[in-house]
Amino acid sequence: MIQAPTAAKIVIERSKTGEMVPMNYTLVQRTQSRPLSKAIKAFVDYALVIPGLLLIAPLLFLIAVLVKLDSPGPIIYRRKVLGLNGRVFHAYKFRTMYVNGNEILAKYPGLRVELDKNYKLKDDPRVTRVGRFLRKFSLDELPQLFNILQQDMSLVGPRIITPDELKKYGQWGETFMSVMPGLTGLWQVSGRSDTTYEERVRLDMEYIHNWSISLDVRIIFQTIPAVLKGDGAY
Repeated sequence: MIQAPTAAKIVIERSKTGEMVPMNYTLVQRTQSRPLSKAIKAFVDYALVIPGLLLIAPLLFLIAVLVKLDSPGPIIYRRKVLGLNGRVFHAYKFRTMYVNGNEILAKYPGLRVELDKNYKLKDDPRVTRVGRFLRKFSLDELPQLFNILQQDMSLVGPRIITPDELKKYGQWGETFMSVMPGLTGLWQVSGRSDTTYEERVRLDMEYIHNWSISLDVRIIFQTIPAVLKGDGAY
């Protein structure tokens, strides 16, 4: 678990060995919590998501058919995650795993250790053929656009985490829960799953404490090439 400093905001500098080292610095006002900022952010979400959903409706239907034909089970997987102020909600995803995933993982004890550490597996035997393709280009996350319409999530924000993962944030957990998680964010455009968990936490804190509409716009534009490249996605 990452040891949090007493200040809620952090900065990371690289040591001579290249390791990311957390350093304290002063907490600044979270501009994202201002009423006007909240309203602007919600307006941008709706303005982009509603026409976006209409545009990609045929793609969503095609993916749903492929998921259903590829393996038995539901089309949509509902993942229990943390939202604003610690509220638990279900994030929607296209199902990318076999329904007997726990039985499959039990055959690989070494992978369980990796999963408990990083909450991700690079070569996950539980993932279906269609699921691998969807994950590579983050297509499995498209149903979270409906989470954005429900205002459980925002288009840009910290990555979603499960309640169990909050312990990885230490004293920064409260800061993480001060905003809505995002469909994309600094983590998405900075290497995705190839980043260490410590780096993911740093990126979340960096986003929260440096938030602006212009930052959101930059991240949205950077997300498109990051997704198309498919690097760091599994």
